[in-house]
Amino acid sequence: MFGKMMKNYYYGKSGKGDYTKEDLPKNRWQLFWEMLRVRLSGLSRLNLMTVVAWLPTILLIGYLVTSYISIINVDLSYRDYLENGTLSDQFNEEQVNRLQQAGVVDEGALTVFVAQSSQALFMQVCLLLIPCIAITGPAQAGMAYVTRNWSRDEHAFIWSDFKDAVKENWKQGLGVSLITSLFPVVILVGYQFYGEKAIGNQFFFLPQMLTVTLGVVWMLGVTFMYPMMVSYKVTFRQLIKNSLMLAIGRLPQTVGIRLALLVPAALLVLIFNMTASFIPLLLLIAYYVLLGNALARFVIASYTNSVFDRFINSRMEGVQVNRGLAVETDEDEEDEEESEDTPEA
Repeated sequence: MFGKMMKNYYYGKSGKGDYTKEDLPKNRWQLFWEMLRVRLSGLSRLNLMTVVAWLPTILLIGYLVTSYISIINVDLSYRDYLENGTLSDQFNEEQVNRLQQAGVVDEGALTVFVAQSSQALFMQVCLLLIPCIAITGPAQAGMAYVTRNWSRDEHAFIWSDFKDAVKENWKQGLGVSLITSLFPVVILVGYQFYGEKAIGNQFFFLPQMLTVTLGVVWMLGVTFMYPMMVSYKVTFRQLIKNSLMLAIGRLPQTVGIRLALLVPAALLVLIFNMTASFIPLLLLIAYYVLLGNALARFVIASYTNSVFDRFINSRMEGVQVNRGLAVETDEDEEDEEESEDTPEA
């Protein structure tokens, strides 16, 4: 819409008047798609500019996927060897000897070995994720500011406004990302610990699910944290409290947004499982390097703008709501009444 306005301003449009309020979107769905069309190339540039902050996480996830595939291949190949005595090209006698020296001599021992190897891998990755996720907070704050403006049809410079937002919000951004980085370890340890206890006592199933629930609620609250920190002057405690309250208050919508953001990854992972080809994984990496994270921040900004207008901005005196939308004002109503009262010549 901003591009359309500038085009009309500089060049005009044959057979049409100046840019008017009637050109504005009538609802947020129209606003989202119009702004996405106008800002898609800008989102790609913003993503490429900030991808360095997520590069360690991307590489670590790649390591997790390849390592887990290796564990699965060992499981399948050794089971085939135990049943048929045959070795595949990727599974030689040296690997068989190592497994047998470790006490893996039957399928039961193999099942335990695979489970332990998988748990050790996930724990290692979760620990390494702590610094990888923690460093992303300031960059996410800067992206939240730029995408918030773009999603409501306001101007923002990609670099200068991003830099200013990072400078102003880096402490809160780092605090949020640091807490977020701890949750994978907390969830994994809690789930495994209480899961083992629940084998003999079903009571421990409750804290096991509670651990997972706390992690899910936090991730839903993060949806609002970065947009809120760049939009309002609040303390860190108020930021966490208000974001979690909004996430719970708008639970179905927030869950829907989070699930929608997982669709590209879920689709490519499904294709990978069906084809056993690494091409879908390469496409997934390319998606997040070129556009994925900035697009996710734009979707979140469009959603949080609506929630903030309804529950926060509408209760604050003098704060404009429904930015970017064609909203009928009192002046417009007065003009319509005057036009109706004026007799035709």
